[in-house]
Amino acid sequence: MPITRGFTGRPRDERPDRLPPGQYDAGDQWPVLTAEPDGDVDLTRWRMSVDGAVTTPSSWTWDELHALPGSSYDGDIHCVTTWSKFGMHFEGVSVDLLLDAAGPTSEATHVMAHSTTGYTTNLPLDDVRGGKAWVVWEVDGAPLPVPHGGPVRLLVPHLYFWKSAKWVTRLELMTRDRPGFWEQNGYHDRGDPWLEQRYQGDP
Repeated sequence: MPITRGFTGRPRDERPDRLPPGQYDAGDQWPVLTAEPDGDVDLTRWRMSVDGAVTTPSSWTWDELHALPGSSYDGDIHCVTTWSKFGMHFEGVSVDLLLDAAGPTSEATHVMAHSTTGYTTNLPLDDVRGGKAWVVWEVDGAPLPVPHGGPVRLLVPHLYFWKSAKWVTRLELMTRDRPGFWEQNGYHDRGDPWLEQRYQGDP
């Protein structure tokens, strides 16, 4: 799929301290931009797994995941298509908790997030641990809507939102980097919004 530099943004917002370069404040809107059809999830069969370069491959049912100690995120999110949304509140579990259960090996350096739709996105391991990433099922006090990845999505809010895979079901630990869906199609491997890492070749 060819990728062009089509993200030109809107006039700059009045909150530059929270708005990365090239972004605009989406206000009350939460745009839906998805490369694939909405995920079709049967919660009676749904499982979240962490495997690959780990010492103890682990998985959780819907009820087991909800029984883990909860964790929340309050802050902003940023999409590579130039919108940002301030003051979001998400509830779920910390990815640290899932990684602690599975035990990444000393060779693990990256994570591939897999969705029910077949969507994938790769992340450096350091970007999903240390309190930087969550698996979430509530937003602003309500269940996460399906168009936004419900019932469960990955949340990595310090990176562009394509890294926060919708309908996530698997975190695969890897010993080397491997591009995911958008990364194979020209997007940046990491996606830091403050560095405008939108495409391969950006700083």
